[in-house]
Amino acid sequence: MFRLITLFFLLPALYASAVTLPTVKGESLPDTDGVHVNAHGGNIIKIGDTYYWYGEQRGDGSEGSYQLGVSCYTSTDLATWRNHGTVLAVNDRPGDPLEQGCLLERPKVVYCPATDKYVLWFHHELKGRGYAAAQAGVAVADNPLGPFTLLKTSRVNPGYYPMEMTDEQKNATYADKLEWWTPSWRKAVSDGMFNLRDLPGGQMARDMTIYIDDDGRAYHIFASEENLTINIAELDSTFTRHTGRYTRVAAGGQNEAPAIFKKDGTYWMITSGCTGWAPNAARMMKANSIMGPWEQLPNPCRGQGAETTFESQGTYIMEHEGNFIFMADRWNPKQLNDSRHLWIPIQFDADGTPYLTLE
Repeated sequence: MFRLITLFFLLPALYASAVTLPTVKGESLPDTDGVHVNAHGGNIIKIGDTYYWYGEQRGDGSEGSYQLGVSCYTSTDLATWRNHGTVLAVNDRPGDPLEQGCLLERPKVVYCPATDKYVLWFHHELKGRGYAAAQAGVAVADNPLGPFTLLKTSRVNPGYYPMEMTDEQKNATYADKLEWWTPSWRKAVSDGMFNLRDLPGGQMARDMTIYIDDDGRAYHIFASEENLTINIAELDSTFTRHTGRYTRVAAGGQNEAPAIFKKDGTYWMITSGCTGWAPNAARMMKANSIMGPWEQLPNPCRGQGAETTFESQGTYIMEHEGNFIFMADRWNPKQLNDSRHLWIPIQFDADGTPYLTLE
């Protein structure tokens, strides 16, 4: 029955339903067992009449529970969620990429029509290396409930220059050390200093999302270059490999947590600043092409709590019956499994500019 998702992508109107999006504003969200939904930094996809919610399965703060893997919940009404457990788990095998103590963050699952597989991408960090590895991981499954099998974890697009980089920028050389945040350093970052540094081994890949355009092409969008620059990288038809075609967005802007959607031919991306677990003001950009150029816009949040994105950080923008829902987490770093969820319907000004409000 899972092949029905192909028709869902081609003929979404056939699957229209009367499901009303519930209000989620940071309260506890219990599953059918009465336990708060432990799926963070993830996404929701619809297959037939069923919604699948994937996210980080986090521990309660006890030793060895920090990162458990990727969880999956299902619902037919977006309000009642059943826990199906871990679909990609950490393990106890020394040296394995998914050895307990590694990090699996920002998991996103999509269906690939070309292979009839479900593809899971995530930000991956190796055990004992903090955030130094800065890799992307990809796993596949025949069933949306998994289990997912890891294909690889690595940096992204080794040996490939971004599509807009000039010959002068490609051949530039930089001093070993430039003082951060000085005008000369900022120009060097904008020109691609860190991109060139990482070119042989591949670009850093941290906070991320996956976006499938209306032409069926898929893109991996992630924070790169020490979290200074967003990369938008095209995936091949299997959705498991990069083609080498990518662009750099807002170089030096310090953006993470990208979430993207398209409305009336315009691409919109909402990101956050880089302040660890502490919330900050959201940023927004728009473009007429997914490969840019992207225009920086003001904070899309309005009303009380706007300067902290309502005490949250975005993770995904879900399209729901012609509308768009900004999904976010209110992180609780002392007990990550109790981090709370926000679902905020995106509203639009008369000129089509999106905004977020809880009022």
